[in-house]
Amino acid sequence: MAQMASVAAKTMTPISASRLSTHGSNISPSAGFTLLEILLVLAILGLASVLVVPNLGSLDNRTFAAQVRQASALLNFARRDAVVLGQPRTASFYSEYTDPDEFPAAMSSVGQWQASSATEMRFRDSTEQETDEQPLIEISFYPEGGSTGGTLVLEQGERRVMIAIDPFTGRVTTTSEDD
Repeated sequence: MAQMASVAAKTMTPISASRLSTHGSNISPSAGFTLLEILLVLAILGLASVLVVPNLGSLDNRTFAAQVRQASALLNFARRDAVVLGQPRTASFYSEYTDPDEFPAAMSSVGQWQASSATEMRFRDSTEQETDEQPLIEISFYPEGGSTGGTLVLEQGERRVMIAIDPFTGRVTTTSEDD
């Protein structure tokens, strides 16, 4: 009786008939993906790459913009700190290749900023004399609101940003060459 049930189940199930080979053994047919499934996966991968690849290129731009904001924030903090505390305060900027232990910052330094591997840094003093690749640039702010002044020039590839520090008011302004 059990044998009859097994035969009946095989004849009623269409898949079981396709698994029988000419020898009568149960060998599964060659497994694989259909052309439609492969095309669907390739289409999904193509759409994902279109969405992801443009964001990878702008990652450097966002990193550079964040570095510019950090440098500007450090300068503004040093300015506010000098006025509030009534003591001169200094912001220290290190080039990418500088070990901060090699060139210690001033005692009145409120913070340090280090250029990244993709960022070039130069400084123009208040007399517009530009210096290339100094290991340490210090900009001081005074309690009366003034500063040593100058312009910090940051570059990354084609992008160039100038952070100007007014020597009389200590005001910090950031301009991009694209502006």
